[in-house]
Amino acid sequence: MIQHPAILSLLVSSTITSLMMLFAGWKGVQIIRHWDLRSGSERQLQLERATYLISTILGYILLFQTISLFLYIFTTDYLHTLFVGAMCAAGSLNANRFGYPVLILKIVTCLCAGVWLIINHVDSKGYDYPLIRTKYGLLLALVPCVAAETILQFLYFGSLKAQVITSCCGSLFSSGTGTLTSELAGLPRVPMEVALSGAIVITSLVGIQFRKTCKGGYLFAGVSTLTFVIAVAALISFISLYVYELPTHHCPFCILHKDYAYVGYPLYAALLGAGICGMGVGTLVPARETVSLSKIVPGIQRKLAAVSVALYLLFGVIAVYLVTTSALKF
Repeated sequence: MIQHPAILSLLVSSTITSLMMLFAGWKGVQIIRHWDLRSGSERQLQLERATYLISTILGYILLFQTISLFLYIFTTDYLHTLFVGAMCAAGSLNANRFGYPVLILKIVTCLCAGVWLIINHVDSKGYDYPLIRTKYGLLLALVPCVAAETILQFLYFGSLKAQVITSCCGSLFSSGTGTLTSELAGLPRVPMEVALSGAIVITSLVGIQFRKTCKGGYLFAGVSTLTFVIAVAALISFISLYVYELPTHHCPFCILHKDYAYVGYPLYAALLGAGICGMGVGTLVPARETVSLSKIVPGIQRKLAAVSVALYLLFGVIAVYLVTTSALKF
């Protein structure tokens, strides 16, 4: 199983990413400990050269780390035909105990990688690299997550056995089984529709107010993150029902299939982008107190807030379209 081309591609790329992250983390420790822009020592010059190299490399690596989330889901979905009982990625991920932990880690690292890229972009705008320690501190937190993800991914793909009997998405995402997925599937439809609509409206209003006054960055980040959680729950609890036109099918993976026009990809991409930009607004609030960034950060925050609101509205528009054009009527 591990010799499958798609699996080999994921494992090789994850290994390279982990090695580069470990190297960057090692350099990051040196930068955090010894960085002193006022010094003209040889060590400081080496650290300045190193940070240019690491920032460039990490920019590409963390961008790929974000894309790898979708590659992982695509690969597990592609493999579902090899397992008895599996209908989509849900069954493949449930084929052993490592599948879903890898998915969770990939989502976490995807969000953190997006925030890191935002901080790195802002830091490059300051003449004194004021966020150098902040971004490398976050990098050191990312390194074990990426390393753990790679190890678990090896364990997941290495433990897969062809023709193993696994659960289908219908049983995994059905209400009444006592699991987290069943609890999400069992959330009442009408209250969740109201919650999602209200969350998107409130996020939009707070975002518009933030763009006008540039105040309330933490509030917008909190509201945006809450909307992200509500939207994920809404996908499972009721949006999926209208896509499949079945009142009992809550799977969040089948919407990635060709049969449903791959509608899951724009939905998930919009959610991830909105969540990352929303968290980025809150992350940059302390940077506004830095002299070299005080006039730069507000403009970037406004752009991030605008993108976050636009993506949440895009998610809402797609959801409304799916609900109104569906043959399923309650």
